[in-house]
Amino acid sequence: MITPGHVVALVLLVSPITAAAVTLQFNDSDGKPLPDVVVMLPGYSPADTSRRNMVQRNRSFDPHVLVVGKHSEVSFPNQDNTLHHVYSFSPAKIFSIELYEGVPEAPVLFDKLGIVELGCNIHDQMQAFIVVTDTGGVFQSNTDGQVQLPSDANTATLLFWHPRLQDNQHWVEYNAAGNGDTIVLDTEAARQSTPHRLDRLQRRLREL
Repeated sequence: MITPGHVVALVLLVSPITAAAVTLQFNDSDGKPLPDVVVMLPGYSPADTSRRNMVQRNRSFDPHVLVVGKHSEVSFPNQDNTLHHVYSFSPAKIFSIELYEGVPEAPVLFDKLGIVELGCNIHDQMQAFIVVTDTGGVFQSNTDGQVQLPSDANTATLLFWHPRLQDNQHWVEYNAAGNGDTIVLDTEAARQSTPHRLDRLQRRLREL
């Protein structure tokens, strides 16, 4: 449910197109399109468990948000000319791939639902998220902030997530009431706290 803490920053417009489809438009509080919003339809279809890649290039993760099905394997190829040390202390997956170049010998298995926040112990600015779900009904907003749901989507209950939410370890539930619905979520606090959260993760890793 949406709580009083979820205020100011994400605007969602739900607009049915005839009886066939629903297009979602996500904007931030400045009216700019907001990419990487994840929309989940629980129980829509089986999750896609094919192997995926989280690439490191230009000292950043690509993509910034990766959605995978539960029991998927993810490889972490390093395409930079420097070493990386990828890690996560998120409850959904704790792991560490120490200094390496090229492609690690084995992918990482994500067998628990949840949000996995990634960092690099060498490059402080590197951050990404892996969203592990148990449904194939998962969609991400594009660079224009838009998501189009399939014609058979049940929009009675939708779940939303974005990395800039103040609580970015949990989904926000929304019950669509009709056309032109608007949702406002708080992302300002998360935008300021993200570097501090990564610093805490890095300190934990260095203390091991």
